[in-house]
Amino acid sequence: MWVPGFAGIITQLVYERTLRGMGWKLGKAKYLLIAYFLPVIYCLVVYGITWISGLGGVPDPEFISEITQSYGITSSNPTIVILIFSVVAGIIGLFGSLLSATGEEIGWRGVFVPELAKITTYPKVALISGAVWAVWHMPAIFFADYNMPGIPKIYAGVMFTIMVLGISFAFAWLRLKSGSLWTAAILHASHNLFVQAIFTPLTLQKKITPFIIDEFGAGLALVGLVIAFYFIRKGNDLALSA
Repeated sequence: MWVPGFAGIITQLVYERTLRGMGWKLGKAKYLLIAYFLPVIYCLVVYGITWISGLGGVPDPEFISEITQSYGITSSNPTIVILIFSVVAGIIGLFGSLLSATGEEIGWRGVFVPELAKITTYPKVALISGAVWAVWHMPAIFFADYNMPGIPKIYAGVMFTIMVLGISFAFAWLRLKSGSLWTAAILHASHNLFVQAIFTPLTLQKKITPFIIDEFGAGLALVGLVIAFYFIRKGNDLALSA
C-alpha cells in the first residue's frame, strides 16, 4: 500500500523539487471528522439493513468469543462486548490502519488528485482517480486473496469498482476542499477499519451474505452511488481552474 506513496513522493521531487503542496497540514477539524465518521454512517446503513432483513445475522458468536478472550472482557452480554470492542478498535485501531492507508493516499490524493484538478473538472477528477485506484486493486482481487469467500471474483471486481468510483467523489472533495491529504488518509483508514475489522467480522454470514456486505458486495456499491450523487452536488462549491 506504500507503493503509490513512494511513487507520488518521487514524482513530486522530480518535477517540483519539493514536497510542499502535497497537503501535509491537517486542515480544519470538521473535514477530518467528516472523513472519520462517513464510513461509520454508511456501514451502519448497509450492515444494519443486512442484519434487520435477515440477509445476515449479528453477532457472530465465534468472533464474540475471540473478542472476549483477547480484550479480557468479563461480561457475557454480547451488546456490552460489541460496544467495548467497537470503541476501543475504533480509536486505537485507527492509528494502525493509518500506517497503511497513508501510503496510498500520499500518492492518490497527495499528488494525483490535486494535479488532475489543475486540468479538469471535479467530477472528472473523482472518476479518473477512482478508476485508477480501482484498477490498481484488480490484481489482488483476481490473483490473490483480496476477496470475500463464496462469491465469484468477477462479481467482487464489479462491486468493488462501483464502490470505489462512488466513494472517490468523497475522497476528492475532502482533499480539494480542505487542502489536506490527511482527510483522505483518515477516510481511507476509517473505511478499512470499520468495514474489514469491525462490521464484517461481527456479521454472522449466510449463503447470500457475502454478496451483500464488505467491499465486494452490492451494499457498499449502492452506497457508493449515493455518495457520488451527494458529493457531485457539493462539488459546485469547489473553485477549480478547469
